[in-house]
Amino acid sequence: MRIPLLLAAPLMAALLLSAACQRGVAVNTPTDAPQTGLAGGVSTPAPTSTNTIEPTPNPAPTFDNARRPAWLETKIQAHFKAEKANPPIHIYSYQYNGATVYHESAPCCDQFSNLYNAEGKLLCHPDGGLTGRGDGKCPEFADNRTEEKLVWQDPR
Repeated sequence: MRIPLLLAAPLMAALLLSAACQRGVAVNTPTDAPQTGLAGGVSTPAPTSTNTIEPTPNPAPTFDNARRPAWLETKIQAHFKAEKANPPIHIYSYQYNGATVYHESAPCCDQFSNLYNAEGKLLCHPDGGLTGRGDGKCPEFADNRTEEKLVWQDPR
């Protein structure tokens, strides 16, 4: 026996509806308004013209107060005259192989950082570059450095 196509769709809908009712599925639509006038009891506050949260600035970095060599002061002044780098330039001092050294971060992407001795002579590029491993002349720097002190960081 063939069922005409026009009767097949209503018959399928009735079967599905009866199957849903057999599973205990019920849909209720509330007809009464909430007593408070608010759904869930939460309201959105009115906008204000002032900030409601006071931003907390980052604390100023604590710099090493030891006297800086003249060549390092000159380098810091050159950084101030140059355009601000992102991320900001920072200079740390370390003890490395029994001597004081200064590590200057790279101004940006894939550039070498610089490691100077106490007299300002460039020793090597310990990190940065395309590989992130520097120029390879002081690969043990990260493992052997001690007594890290922040000497300067660009505050701009």
